[in-house]
Amino acid sequence: MHIGLGELLIELTLMPLVAFIVGMLMVLMMRRVGARLQRRVGPPFFQPLYDIIKLHSKETQISHGLIHDIGIIMAVGGYIAAETLLPVPGMNGIAEKGGLITLLYVMMIPSLGLALGVGQCANPNGSIGISRALTAMLAYDIPFVIVMAGVAFIYGTTNLVEVINIQQEGGIAAWGAVQMPFMALAGLFALQGMLGKQPFEVYVAPAEIATGPMVEMGGKYLGGLFVMQCFQLYTASVLYVTLFLGGGENWLFLLLKAFAVLLIPISIAFLFPRFKTDDLVRLMWKWPVLLGLIGLVLINYR
Repeated sequence: MHIGLGELLIELTLMPLVAFIVGMLMVLMMRRVGARLQRRVGPPFFQPLYDIIKLHSKETQISHGLIHDIGIIMAVGGYIAAETLLPVPGMNGIAEKGGLITLLYVMMIPSLGLALGVGQCANPNGSIGISRALTAMLAYDIPFVIVMAGVAFIYGTTNLVEVINIQQEGGIAAWGAVQMPFMALAGLFALQGMLGKQPFEVYVAPAEIATGPMVEMGGKYLGGLFVMQCFQLYTASVLYVTLFLGGGENWLFLLLKAFAVLLIPISIAFLFPRFKTDDLVRLMWKWPVLLGLIGLVLINYR
C-alpha cells in the first residue's frame, strides 16, 4: 500500500522510538530474570531509563578523537536504521524497499562501528574484546545466512512484509517454526550469539579483559552503548518473531511473542558459563549450521 511522504516520515520516526522504549523494557526483564535466577532483588521499573539519563548527564573528561565518536554513532545508528527495515503492526517503514538481505547488512554496522571506536582507544583489553566480537559475528552470521536462505526459499521472497502476510494468512501452520523447525532451532542458536550473551559472551569477559570494548567507555559513550543494547534486544527478538512466529497481528501479540523469544537466550545466559572463542566458533559452525543445512534439504524435498 502506497503511503505519503508525511506518513512515511512519521513511521521512520516512531519505529526507532518504539524500539527504544520496548528495548528498555527488555533490559529490565533481562535484569529481573537474572536476579530471580540468582536469588537477588531486581532493579526498579525505571532503572534502565535512570541509567541512561545518569550516564548521559556525566561530564566526559577524556576524548579519544573523532573516529571514536563516529564509531559510537555507527553502533547506535546501525540499529536505528535496522528498525526502519523491520515491519511491525501498522508501520512498514521502508521494509518493502529494503528486504531481508539489506537488513542483514545493516545489522553488521553496529559491530563494525564498535570496532572502529574501540580501535581508536588503543587499549589492549578493548582490542582483544573487539577482535573476539568480530570473530563471534563471523561465527553466528553463517548459520544466520543459512536461515535467511531457507526463509527466502520457502516463502519465495526476501520481503519481510510479504513473509509476515504469508504466515498470517496461512495461520499457525504457515509459521516458519512449523514449516521449518530445524531452521527455527538454528535461528535460536544464532540469536544467542547475536545478543552476545553467555555462553557466547566472549568479547566482554569481565574476569579476563575487564569488559573488553567497554573498558575505555564512560559517560555518554557508555550511555550510547546502553542505548545500543536496548535496540539490539528489540531487533533480534522481533526479527525472530517475524521469520518464524508469524510476526504480530497487533502490538500485543508482537510484544508477547518477542518477550517470550527473548526469555530463552536470557535464561540460558544466566545458567551456563562462558565459552572460549574457539569453542564458540566450533559450536556455531557445527550444530546450527548442521541444523540449517538439514532444514534446507527438507525444504527442497517438500
